[in-house]
Amino acid sequence: MSAGGREAIEPFLAGRGALLDVRAPAEYLQGHIPGARNLPLFSDGERAEVGTTYKQQGRRAAIQLGLQLVGPRLAELGDALSAAHAEAGGGLRLHCWRGGMRSESMAWLAQQLDLPVVVLEGGYKAFRRWVLELVEQPWPVRLLGGRTGTGKTDLLLALQRQGVAVVDLEGLAHHRGSSFGGLGLPPQPSTEHYENRIAMALHSQRQAPQIWLEAESAQVGRCRIPAGLWRQMQQAPLLEIQRPLAERLEQLVAVYGSQGASALREATERIARRLGPQRTAAALEAIDHSDWGGAARQMLDYYDRCYDHELARHGEGDQRRLLGSHPLGGLSAEAAAQQLLASGCITALAG
Repeated sequence: MSAGGREAIEPFLAGRGALLDVRAPAEYLQGHIPGARNLPLFSDGERAEVGTTYKQQGRRAAIQLGLQLVGPRLAELGDALSAAHAEAGGGLRLHCWRGGMRSESMAWLAQQLDLPVVVLEGGYKAFRRWVLELVEQPWPVRLLGGRTGTGKTDLLLALQRQGVAVVDLEGLAHHRGSSFGGLGLPPQPSTEHYENRIAMALHSQRQAPQIWLEAESAQVGRCRIPAGLWRQMQQAPLLEIQRPLAERLEQLVAVYGSQGASALREATERIARRLGPQRTAAALEAIDHSDWGGAARQMLDYYDRCYDHELARHGEGDQRRLLGSHPLGGLSAEAAAQQLLASGCITALAG
């Protein structure tokens, strides 16, 4: 990694060394390159102040203010760059919004400390353009479908461990896709950052003959699946898995039973209009009595009807989109993955 160089997006992403985003914390929180750490040149307030000065007084005044703000922190920033370099065991990769003065200033500081550094040409803006172009490209998408509680996510992750290319849309969104989907999980990323995570996951599987995703709605919690990928999902072949009702209820109790009555009541009340008054009342009564299986049974009446409608619509006009149904009752996720691989309907990466 040469000192002070610039790199286009793909060699920059493929490079080694610490990946540092020098934008303000609010910019980073809105969306960033997955794996990047935030080392802001300016705080949110300082960035706003510099921007206002630029608009009202011009470039020179804004630069002068920036120097005044950053000057007292140069030693601190230098220590942070040195620590990141040492921790990564290699050079530094820096970017700001457009590859301009913020990243150049930090690169200059790194050079004074004899730290090898490259700057992303075009900055995060170039990365976002790459993301949006990438999700529009054609991908060998395959969908894993099944009613609620069939353990689709567990199965996808088991397939991944056995060499199948998988993009875990729910894991990347920190949400399981239903009214109850956020319970017990970290806060969701912004849709912008969700797109970034999906793009990086797809890019890492670009040599795969098949890429398996869970059949989802267009939105996973508050995160929206990128339009280009969603269009491909609507046309993708779908493999349905089936499990007995008792196993599905057991799966739902295992996932949600520890979340507490209050959170479960709130999630149930959010879909009360769709459940209807009788199912809602029965579900809430079951929750009040800690009868998690009884509550889940009421939910399945609703979610099964939704799933069956979506499955029928997916196969409309072209039954070739449906790859068949596979009963997996009594099998663990690992055993189910082995069975599907042995059947030939799912292909692992070569080697």
